[in-house]
This record gives sequence, C-alpha cells and structure tokens, in this order.
Amino acid sequence: MPSSSRWPNDPTSAWAQDVVDGEIVAGELVRLAAERHLRDIRDGAARGLHWRPEKAARALAFFPAVLSITEGAKAGKPFHPLPWHTFAIGSLFGWRTASDRMRWRSAWMETGKGQAKSPLMAGVGLYMMGWYGVPRAKIFAIGQDRNTANVLFKDAAAMCRAPIPVEEGEEVDDGDTLEANGDVIIRGEGDNAWKIEHPETGSLFQALANGDAPSGPKPTLVCADEIHEFKSNTSLEIWRAAIAKMPGDALMMLGTNTPASTQFVGTDYSELYQKVARGEIRDDEAFSFIARVDKADRETVFDNEACWQKALPALGITFPIENIRGQVNTARQMLSTALFVKRLYFGIPIGASEFWIAEEAWNAVQGEVDPETLKGCKCWLSLDLSQKNDLTALTAVWLGPDGRLYVKTWYWTTKDGLADRVRKDQAPYDLWVEQKYLTAVDGAVIDKTFVAAEVARICAEHDVEFMAFDSAGMADFEAACEHIGFETWRFKGPDEPQGAGLKLVAHGQGTRVIFEDKALSMPRSIERLEDRILKKSIVIDRSPVTYSCAANAHVISDGMKNRAFDKKRSRGRIDGMVTVAMGVGAALNEMGGGSIDFDDLIRNAVVA
Repeated sequence: MPSSSRWPNDPTSAWAQDVVDGEIVAGELVRLAAERHLRDIRDGAARGLHWRPEKAARALAFFPAVLSITEGAKAGKPFHPLPWHTFAIGSLFGWRTASDRMRWRSAWMETGKGQAKSPLMAGVGLYMMGWYGVPRAKIFAIGQDRNTANVLFKDAAAMCRAPIPVEEGEEVDDGDTLEANGDVIIRGEGDNAWKIEHPETGSLFQALANGDAPSGPKPTLVCADEIHEFKSNTSLEIWRAAIAKMPGDALMMLGTNTPASTQFVGTDYSELYQKVARGEIRDDEAFSFIARVDKADRETVFDNEACWQKALPALGITFPIENIRGQVNTARQMLSTALFVKRLYFGIPIGASEFWIAEEAWNAVQGEVDPETLKGCKCWLSLDLSQKNDLTALTAVWLGPDGRLYVKTWYWTTKDGLADRVRKDQAPYDLWVEQKYLTAVDGAVIDKTFVAAEVARICAEHDVEFMAFDSAGMADFEAACEHIGFETWRFKGPDEPQGAGLKLVAHGQGTRVIFEDKALSMPRSIERLEDRILKKSIVIDRSPVTYSCAANAHVISDGMKNRAFDKKRSRGRIDGMVTVAMGVGAALNEMGGGSIDFDDLIRNAVVA
C-alpha cells in the first residue's frame, strides 16, 4: 500500500514510511529517525507524546504561502519544502506534549553541503516570530562569529524582501513583500541587516555573534548554524539552558555539515544526537536528522552514486547531481580535495576518533561468554579501579580448550550522581544498570569490598593464575580484600619470595615498554589484543558497556610507535577497554608458566 494511502493528509508520516519501506534512499541514522517517528505515533501517548498532523500541516503550508525562494534556478518561486524539509518541519511542529507544548527542545540538522539547511532554519525562524502564535517571541540566529550568524539571517531578511507568492497563473507583484506591506520591519540596509521585527505580535528575529547575548534572554527559538565552526560550546550551553527554562514553546535548532575531527564542539554534539537516534540515550525532547552515507559505503563512495542521496537528500531536486560529480572527479586526483569532499558532501568524519581498531573486526569477535562452561580453564584477571565515582572494571580472560581466549568484564559505578553522569558522559548508565550490564552501589564512592568479593568468588570457582592491575587506588582494593578475609600478595620479581593467595601483578599504563623480565606494559598488551582480534582467536563477551568503552578509546603512540590508551584524550569512559587489553596481555605474557602460542593451540585443536 502506498504511504500516501496509509497516511492521508500527513506528508510527514508518509515520508517517514517511505524511508522505512526503502522507497526513499536514506542512511542508517535518517532511517532510525523515521522509525522513531512512526514508533512514537504508535506508542508515544503512554509517555505523554501526541502526534498532531494538523499542527504539522499548518507549519508546512506557511512556507509556500508566505515565503519565496531567493536564490538559485527557482528564485522567485514559492518556497515549497523539500521532501526532507517536510519531515523536519512537520516533526518539529506536529509533535506535542500532554499540555500541548512543543515536544522538542532541541533539533540537530546534519546533512551534506548544499542541502538548504540555512533556508529551512530561516523559514522556521520567521514562522515562529510572527505566524506561529507566540506573542513577543524572541528569535535569535547565532554563529561562531557575526558572518556565520548572518548566513541564515540573510536568508530570512531576503525572504522578507522577496515578493509574496501568488496563485498559479497570477502575476507576481515585486512590490508585494512582507517588508513593503509593513508585516515586518528590517533594521539595517542590505547585507548589513541585523534585526527583523514583527509589529503585530511585538516579536523580533535578531542575529548575534558567538558570545553575544542580551541580559536574561528568554528565547522562543535559537538557530545556531555552521556548528562545525564553533571553537567552544560555552555560548551554546548558555542558550540551551535558557531554552530549558522557558515554560512554553521553545526550541534550539543546530545546523551543520559533518564536523572534522579537529572541530571538537561539532563532533561532540553530533555524537550526542547520533546516540539519541540509535536509542543509546533516551531523550524525548531531542530531534535528530543526520544525513550521512553508511559506513559500508565509505570505501567506494566516489564510485557508488546510488548512495549519494543518503547524505544529500536534496540531490536531483534543488541540488543537481552534476554539482557533486564535478567535485568527485577532482577528488579522485587530489587527496586534500578527496578528504574535503568525503566529509562535507558525504558525511564521512575524516580523521574522527573512531574505533582504535577496525570496527568490523571488533564486531566479528563479539559473542556470549559463559564462565560456567570455562571452569577448569586457565584464567587471568585484570582490574582498573575508579578514582571516585566513575567506572570500575574487572575483566577475566580464559584460555579455552579450542585455543581461543574468552573475555568477560564486570562493571561498577555509584548510585549517587548517576543521573548527572548520564548527561555529562552522554552514556545511558541508568539503562545499563536496569539491564544488569552495570552494577550501581550505594554511596558517593565505590566501595571496593564489592569488587573484592567478586574477585574472591571468581578465584574460588576458576583456575586463576594472577591478576594484573593499574596501581591507582590499589591499596584500597588490598585493604578491602583484607577486610573480607581474602588473601592477596604483590609480585615484585621472579627473585623475590612468593606470598599466599591471589598473585597481583602491576601493569604499566603508558607508552613505555618495560623490559624487565616478565613485566606487563600497555604497548605489548595492545599489540597482543589486536593480533587476537584480527586473527579471530578471541571471543569478547557482548556488552554495551564494553562496546562503549571500545568506541570511546583513543590510542596515542610515541616516537618508537609504542601505543597506549589515553583516558584524557578519549571521548568517554574507556576503563573496560583498558582491562580487556591488560587481561589479554597478562594471558599472553611469559608469566605463569611460559608464553602461549595460540596458533599452535588452534592447529592442535583442529587436528584433535
């Protein structure tokens, strides 16, 4: 059944249905946004969310009835929203709360270059200024600097000075404009315009540079364009806080091309809204539209025109395909242009901090690890303790009978401040606690006796050789072990006397390779872990917490190409990635009875 039949008089939902049905070419993140829209129509009422297609229709009708296109081949024609505009505009104004307030408090618009984001935001600004129905509405266009802020504001001013659209067949009157009719007053001449006023409602639309803000702003709409150009998020967060305090309808729209790895502000916001799209963060007030080619398209993007629309939703409508073909032909010859084209037109985050290893290889070794089936196998532990209230991670690594390593990690955090850390770290800790991937303990600091008890349990049930550890906070762990009556001792070298209980072996964390006999260091452990992942001679227990740690991990290297994970430069918590590397390094180290040749073990297992 065509989507238009399933969604009569509802082009927003019809577009979403076409995306889900594959009738419209769209990338994963846009498809997820469409699925979210349709799912919320079905289930949202239980959360106080209501779809009002008549509200969406009113906003969509405003554009061609009042605004004209001001640039390009269709200049002077009515501003009919593009198909992707229809979904964005309809979603922004059609979704309501139980009190009939606008559902969304923030909206993220990320597409390839030239997809009419700025005219869309300008039109939304004019609608909310004078025609949406909020008296004394205050609309602000902001940017990294005055020029950036003026990008969409100039579009708004141009629309106010352009002829008002007429019915098909009627003659356009160049003197019939919003400005000439007195519907709006534009302060400033030509490109120097800086404010639009709507006398009837006492509303305004003003352009502000980054850092500029009126005292005690009470914004109805903040449009921040070219987010990838922002050097700091300070002003953005001030405006977000102002939006959050508004009792009625208020919205912050953020528009951008895909940011580069050095554009940290844009990258951080983009990753936040990607998590919203994927459902990793539950935020019923955040709307995302992120048009990128998929990861599977990246290697062949220049040769695969069929995927271009995923990042360029206006392709073939207002953005001719010849425009991008020319860019691609040049990019094939010049590396610098290739990187520019891949990022700005196709949404490929060139140089972005992604997986420290090929994500496909990581995914290939994810599976279920059941400790019960590994009893009797040699086992190594590794521990990374939290300083205060972040993550504590404990990993166990078993040498399976098939010669593979089997890895499982347990995590702890504190209940106190959990909601704040969810927002700060942009990670769904509360959901992971609910799903039992993460244990939340009482108090503001993790009680190490919980960890000590888990280590004691594993040692009682498994053949543990020793535990590798990061020295930070280890004295507290040893004290906790003593408190519960579990014996441990620190290994200080092969010539030093051994103790009783669980052997504890220090593991270096930086790029320095420790050449002392049987010592553990991160460069060696990372190399061994990479080798096992690429050879698929390891199974890592599938956990969203571990996956998040892996995705956040940033690897640094020194002049000798020795590598280590760097917590300060990583985008979030990486404790689980640290312990996985430490545990694998411990298992493959020469300590505890010699090194392990996995290739020989696998061959022997196959022969057997």
